[in-house]
Amino acid sequence: METAALLLWRDTALRVLTGLTVLGCALFFVLDGDPVRQVQAYWAFQVPLDAALALGSWRLRAIAPERFRRFWSMLTFAGVCFTVGDSFQTILSMVTPGIPSMNGGLVQTAFFTLGMSSNVIACLIFPQGLSTRREKSIFWLDATTVIVGGGVTAWCFAVNPLGSAHNDRVTAGLTAALVIVAAFAATKVALIKVPPMARIAAWPMVAAASIQGISTFLPGDFQETGHPYVFTIRLAPSLLIAAGPWIQAIVVRSGHRAGTVKRRPYSLLPYGMIGLTFVIFFAMLPEHASSQLWGAAIGVVVISCLVAGRQLVAFHDNMHLIDRLDVALDEVRGHEAQLRVQAATDGLTGLANRTRFASLLADRLSEPDGVAVLLIDLDDFKTVNDTLGHAAGDALLVSVSERLREAVRTGDVVARLGGDEFAILLPQADAVVAGRVADDIQRRLSEPMDVGQHVLVTRASVGVARSGPEDDPSVLLSNADIAMYEAKRRGKSMWVEYTDAMGARISAEALLSREMAQAVERGEFTLLYQPIVRLDDGMLTGVESLIRWNHPTRGLITPGEFIPVAERTGQIVAIGRWALREACRQAAEWRRTLPAAQQLVVGVNVAGRQLREPGFVAEVDQVLSETGLPPSRLNIEVTETAVFDDEESTEVLFDLRGHGVRLSLDDFGTAASSLGLLLTTPVTSLKLDRSFVESITTVGRQAAVANAVSQMAASLELASVAEGIETVEQRALLESLGYRFGQGYLFARPLPAGEIASAWLSGRTAVSR
Repeated sequence: METAALLLWRDTALRVLTGLTVLGCALFFVLDGDPVRQVQAYWAFQVPLDAALALGSWRLRAIAPERFRRFWSMLTFAGVCFTVGDSFQTILSMVTPGIPSMNGGLVQTAFFTLGMSSNVIACLIFPQGLSTRREKSIFWLDATTVIVGGGVTAWCFAVNPLGSAHNDRVTAGLTAALVIVAAFAATKVALIKVPPMARIAAWPMVAAASIQGISTFLPGDFQETGHPYVFTIRLAPSLLIAAGPWIQAIVVRSGHRAGTVKRRPYSLLPYGMIGLTFVIFFAMLPEHASSQLWGAAIGVVVISCLVAGRQLVAFHDNMHLIDRLDVALDEVRGHEAQLRVQAATDGLTGLANRTRFASLLADRLSEPDGVAVLLIDLDDFKTVNDTLGHAAGDALLVSVSERLREAVRTGDVVARLGGDEFAILLPQADAVVAGRVADDIQRRLSEPMDVGQHVLVTRASVGVARSGPEDDPSVLLSNADIAMYEAKRRGKSMWVEYTDAMGARISAEALLSREMAQAVERGEFTLLYQPIVRLDDGMLTGVESLIRWNHPTRGLITPGEFIPVAERTGQIVAIGRWALREACRQAAEWRRTLPAAQQLVVGVNVAGRQLREPGFVAEVDQVLSETGLPPSRLNIEVTETAVFDDEESTEVLFDLRGHGVRLSLDDFGTAASSLGLLLTTPVTSLKLDRSFVESITTVGRQAAVANAVSQMAASLELASVAEGIETVEQRALLESLGYRFGQGYLFARPLPAGEIASAWLSGRTAVSR
């Protein structure tokens, strides 16, 4: 950016005004000895300078801020008054030369007084920008001190000019007013917080009034019209005051602002006025004053100077203290700003955190076009932490955050809510925009990432929710969360947009979960038992316990309705604990009351969440001990998905088997891990899933699978049980394939414990439908 001096030099108007003034001064020296022509030239050169003041102030009024326009309007009016008065005086001096004089006539004096009054009023009514009573008091005390000092100067020199150079009271009064105006203008520029002019533009105008006033008081030859330098000194203020508005216009056009003036905690103006008063005091002393008067005067001055000096030293020390406090406060503010940033930023990725995201979401929800929220959860991120370590997991999160930034638009907000969960705020986004961003995220995340020494490919489940008319941040985030879990339920690595149907289902599940929490205490659960028989003779060898929920208002609720909810909420642990204890208690009771039931085996379904619950093996041991059921009479049934790739669950199964508990792989054949589990889990029997039985007599592939499972079980010395047998033909075929045991509606539906006992008591050890 160009310097201020270079900008001023390049301005055409300032160069013209300066050249015009230089030309006038040169002409004063050329016309030396001809005072009449010098006076005519003096008034003639005043006119364009006065007009420049008016024009510059008017132009500046158009581009100045609203609060400054009245100030510049009044300066424009002053410039017009000066132009009219000096023009009249120029014509008068040329038409009727008379006695050469730089003092204007009645008309010029009237317009000069009117213009000066406009300047004084402009200074008086301009707002100081002071808000507190203390600031206003300090300003007016300083201003009054300066004005009084200027008034004393004007009064003394106007009433008793040095050397008695003139006795024109009108001129002296106007000169005194000029001095006071100059002093007050200087005070304004020095003291107010937001001045209407930059200092580079204000000081020439202040200096103009000061030079004009001082030159009026100068004695001897300075008051005579026969010297060129007198005209030069009297013309110079007109150039300075005219240049002020043009300089300010340059400042405004260049983009600089006057801004708020940073002031010292104390002002030097009052001390300057004290010094000025002392100078006037000594100038006014009688020529033959006594030594006592001179001694007293000098003593007063010295003591006053010492006191003022002591105050200035104290002020200076206070300034140093204030500067140090300012530095400390700046450091505190810096730390505060840093803490605010840290409080709103995720430390690992640099993204917005949950708090910041919620705040931005709340702000944007009020926008008429609405917003969309994407909730992103990395699929199987735990595997990365478990296999490669947390450092690799953190590096992966950083890489994911960078790709999320690349996928969004300018103005969108990416946040990390915690762990491997991210969120994106899309202002003014409809379903198309949200879907496009979600697709881009899936594409970018599917590309390989270099994480340390590894190349990883990650996937994410994304939930999309768009704001409604009355949504709040928590509702919108909850909807996105519901959609995200729906994406996981559908198979992961996809995005799903929230619908009201999802919300209704979640609400129903939430209600079911709340009721389920009290169902165990209220005794609303019950167990039914489906017999397991030998296929060759139909002899009852065991039962599988199946839980039912007798809801007080909805009636009987099947496991397919509440077990998935219980597994997601963790309530399956409490429900499973009750089912285990109740099944063992009932089996032990049968053994005590029914001699023929000594070899009966009771099967209990156990979820993967139960296997991972700390102390599960000890819990089973305690139940067996308290109920008196031998471990060999308990068969724990687990699904393949419950123990797949889960070392913790596998270890629990080995512990149970070591305690003598039987183990079955339930629904065998429905998961891709079936064959591998036969080598990694200590199961004692396989239960062929009903999906391979229902069409076994008509679909050859189902018969082939059933035959393969039977042969594997025989080779591994495992018992094989076929589920879902409903026809005699299915029973006969399965028996021919090597299955020894079976269960299904062909033999019996799930029965209450009392009906199982009745069968034993009646002597029927075989059950048929």
